[in-house]
Amino acid sequence: MTPLLSLSRLIDKISTVVGKFTMWLILATTLISAGNALVRKIFNVSSNGLLEIQWYLFAAVFMLGAGYGFLKNSHVRIDFISTKLSSRARNWIDVIGIVVVLVPFCTIAGSLGWSFFLQAFVSGEMSQNAGGLIRWPAYALIPLGFGMLLLQSVSELIKRVAFLTGNGPDVLSGEDAKSDDQKAAEELEAKLAETLAGVK
Repeated sequence: MTPLLSLSRLIDKISTVVGKFTMWLILATTLISAGNALVRKIFNVSSNGLLEIQWYLFAAVFMLGAGYGFLKNSHVRIDFISTKLSSRARNWIDVIGIVVVLVPFCTIAGSLGWSFFLQAFVSGEMSQNAGGLIRWPAYALIPLGFGMLLLQSVSELIKRVAFLTGNGPDVLSGEDAKSDDQKAAEELEAKLAETLAGVK
């Protein structure tokens, strides 16, 4: 199990680097969007290329950040059900979900995305808008994004199996495993308890 856990840690590092890179893409998207809006309002000039690069970057954030989101447990969970389950039950649900749903879905979507990208790359497909961009970089995000998510799903599967076999911690029970909503609810509960204690 040790080599697999080492592989999991390596995948986590890759997902973290890619995830942090995508955060900078959000800033780039915002700056390009603001710059384009200012130029359009002040000089009455616009660029289809600048408009398209915004959705290219947004697509990059969404697609490339999915693996990092899975690593940080920020994906959608039905918290009011999962919090009532035992640690083993939650991990078994994740194992089944990863093996039965996530891995096949990422494999199929990535494979279809690769042929889509390849066709656009070979044909040199361009945007139909005047001054628009080449399309293959945007299409490349499909296999890249699903590839990153598939890679992270392997890491998460290793961690779940390690816990279930007694070879690793329960990554779903730590502070990092809590969703933002859970953390916000706990903070609100703590503040409410402090306020009520002060009233008494």
